[in-house]
Amino acid sequence: MAGEKRNPSEGERVLLLNKGKRGLGRLIFGRTGVILLLLAVQCLMLLDGFVWLGEYVVYGGSMLLSLAVALVVVNRPKNPAVKITWIILIMLAPVFAIPFYLFIELELGHRLARARLEEIYRDTAQYAQPGPGERLREQAPAMAGIAAYMERFGGHVFRQNSGVKYLPDGEVFLEEVLLQLEQAERFIFLEYFIVEEGYMWGRILDVLERKARAGVEVRVMYDGTCVLGKLPYQYPKKLEALGIRCKMFDPLRPLVSTRYNNRDHRKILVVDGRCAFTGGINLADEYINRRNLHGHWKDTAVMLTGEAVRGFTMMFLRMWSVGERPGEDYLQYLDASGPVEAEGWALSYGSSPFHEETVGEMVYMDILNRAADYVHITTPYLIIDHEMITALTFAAKRGVDVKLIVPGNPDKKSVFAVTRSYYKELIEGGVEIYEYTPGFIHAKMFVSDDSTAVVGSINLDYRSLYLHFECAALLYRCPAVTEVEQDFQQTLAQCRRITVEDCRKDRFFRRLTGWLLRPLAPLM
Repeated sequence: MAGEKRNPSEGERVLLLNKGKRGLGRLIFGRTGVILLLLAVQCLMLLDGFVWLGEYVVYGGSMLLSLAVALVVVNRPKNPAVKITWIILIMLAPVFAIPFYLFIELELGHRLARARLEEIYRDTAQYAQPGPGERLREQAPAMAGIAAYMERFGGHVFRQNSGVKYLPDGEVFLEEVLLQLEQAERFIFLEYFIVEEGYMWGRILDVLERKARAGVEVRVMYDGTCVLGKLPYQYPKKLEALGIRCKMFDPLRPLVSTRYNNRDHRKILVVDGRCAFTGGINLADEYINRRNLHGHWKDTAVMLTGEAVRGFTMMFLRMWSVGERPGEDYLQYLDASGPVEAEGWALSYGSSPFHEETVGEMVYMDILNRAADYVHITTPYLIIDHEMITALTFAAKRGVDVKLIVPGNPDKKSVFAVTRSYYKELIEGGVEIYEYTPGFIHAKMFVSDDSTAVVGSINLDYRSLYLHFECAALLYRCPAVTEVEQDFQQTLAQCRRITVEDCRKDRFFRRLTGWLLRPLAPLM
C-alpha cells in the first residue's frame, strides 16, 4: 500500500549489520586507523623530543657557560691555587659558583675603595722619603734586592737609627704599652683588628681617656667585624664622648659588597711619633692570658723607636683617611720620628689587597731564598700555595734548617684540619714541623741566620697574604734578631715534633676533612 512503511527483510538486516562492522573495522584496522595511530606515535615522539631537547639544551648550555667561565678563570692573572678552587666550584655547582664568581669579579664597592686608596697614595706621595740607596748596598748588600723591591712596589724604605725592643708575650707587651702611653704628649694612634672590652682594653682605655682630657690627640680605629660579639655598633660614639676620635674600618652593613672580604688585620700603635708597636697581639684578654680559650696563648710584638716609626705613622694616617675628605697635613705627625742611636736596619711595611704585588708573601719568600743556615717560623695558620711549599722545601733541600711552629690547640678545627693536610708533603721535603703543646701560638714571625727577622700581623694563609690589610717590621742585623731566635728556641722546647708516622696515625675524620677542604683553602 502506498505510503506504508516496510520493515527490512532478514537478508537486508544482515547486510546492514555487516556494513557497520566493515566501517568500524575500516576505522580501526584500515588506513585511517593506521594514520591515526602513526599520528599519535608521532605526537608522543615529538613530545618526548621536546622534553629531551629541552634537557639537552639546558644541560649543554650550562656546560658551555661553565667551560667559558672556567677559561676566563684560567686566563686571569691570579694565584694558580685560587684558579683551581674556582674551577672545581664552577664544575660542581655552576648555578651557585658562576654568579658568585661574577659577583666577586664585578668588585661591587671594591672598586670605589681601591680608587679612594689610590687617590690617598697619590696625594700623600709628597711625604715619602728616599731610601738609603748606595749606603744600604755598601753596608747590607744582602738586603739590596728586597729593599729595591719594597721601595718600588710598596713605597717602604729601610731605615737606620731605629731601635727595636722585642716583646715575647702579651703580658710584657701590655706593660710596655701602658708605660709608653703614660708618656704621650702630642698624639696616640691605635689601629687594631680586634678591640674587645675587658681587663686589657680597660687599662689602655683608662690611660687614653686621661690623655685625651689632658689635650693629647687620641685616635682609635678597629675592624668592623668587632661588631660581631665584641663591641656594640655604637661604640665609636662612646669613645667620642670621652674625647677620643674613633672609627670602624668598613663597618658591616646590610649592603652587597665584595669589599667586606678585605679586613684591616693590622696591629699598629704609635705614640708621639716616638715609638710604634706591631706584632700579632690584639687588644683582648686572651692575648694576655686573662681568659683561657685554647690553653696558653703565645704571641709576640716589637716596639720600634727612631726613623722606622715614620712608616707606621704613615700607614695609620692613610687608612684613617679612607673615609675622610679632604686629606689632612701628615707632616705634623711624620716629622716627630727622629733618629736614635741603634745598630742595624729596620723596615716598617704594610700590604694591601688592592695592590697587585703581594709584598707580605714576597718578604717571606726572599728570606727563604736567601737563607744559608736556618729559617725558623711561627704561624697560627698554615694554608699555603704551591710557590710557598716549593720555597720551604727547596730551602730545606739546600741544607737550610727549616722549622715551623704551629698551634697544638687550634682555634678553628676546620682550618687546623687543612693546616695538617700540608704536614706530610712538607716533612717529606725536609721541613721540620712542631706543634705548641701548651695551647695556641698566634705569633707571626720569621727569623733567619742570626741576621734577619720579621715580626708582624701576617699569617701564612691566603687571607693574610692576599685579602687583608697587614703590617710588619723587617729587621736586619738588629740586636733584637737574636732575642727573636732565643724566644723561638724556648718556645720550641715546649713543642712536639710531628713525623710522617704521626700524619698517618692522625684521626681519619680530621684527615678526611683536610682532604676535602684543601681545594677550598683560598676561600677559608
